[in-house]
Amino acid sequence: MNTPALRQQIQIALDQEAATGQLARQLDQQLGSLHHSIQLPTTDASGVLQRFVSAYVEQVPDVLDAANSVAREAGIEAQVKPVLKLAEQFFLSPPQIMEGHQGLDALLDEAYLAHRLVEEVNDRYITHLGQPLIPLDTTVANVIAHQLIGEPFANQLDEAVRHALEGMLDEQVFQRDSVQEYRARLNSPQTLAAWQNWPCLSRQLGVELGLPA
Repeated sequence: MNTPALRQQIQIALDQEAATGQLARQLDQQLGSLHHSIQLPTTDASGVLQRFVSAYVEQVPDVLDAANSVAREAGIEAQVKPVLKLAEQFFLSPPQIMEGHQGLDALLDEAYLAHRLVEEVNDRYITHLGQPLIPLDTTVANVIAHQLIGEPFANQLDEAVRHALEGMLDEQVFQRDSVQEYRARLNSPQTLAAWQNWPCLSRQLGVELGLPA
């Protein structure tokens, strides 16, 4: 994994945003039209939203490194790594649909692709093993990012994720002895303790979804 290159690219975009405020202005304009389910604090809503986007983007290299490490421990690195490399390439060599997007705004799109890929991998782990590959819950954060990116473009990104995962991580992968051995360790005290370091990303940042009861 070439996550150092991702971190460098993210830092350049953050520095550029600090100098230009381009994304901050864009988010300010979106505040009044955000979906009613996105709940922000009554004070400094714009600042909270900006910090959410920055953290959402900055989290990607950590998530990819963690997912790669867990996949190696589970003995299925060969199957998972191509998916993670694909998420990495969304940053280093963005698909053509990203053309014209620049700075932190572009990285929000690319981070969304990466997080959605990992979310899909997590969903498959939950289906087969009862636990996600990594415990960071980005589901709500991804819904919020989807809203910030806006439709129909976010739907195009979702479709790109689905297309990218075709043929990867099929049923047979999860029947391997190494995966079943890993499953037996999922509920160990050491695993559960380690997962406490990965709380819900959106909740950490003060952004929530208010869904109908």
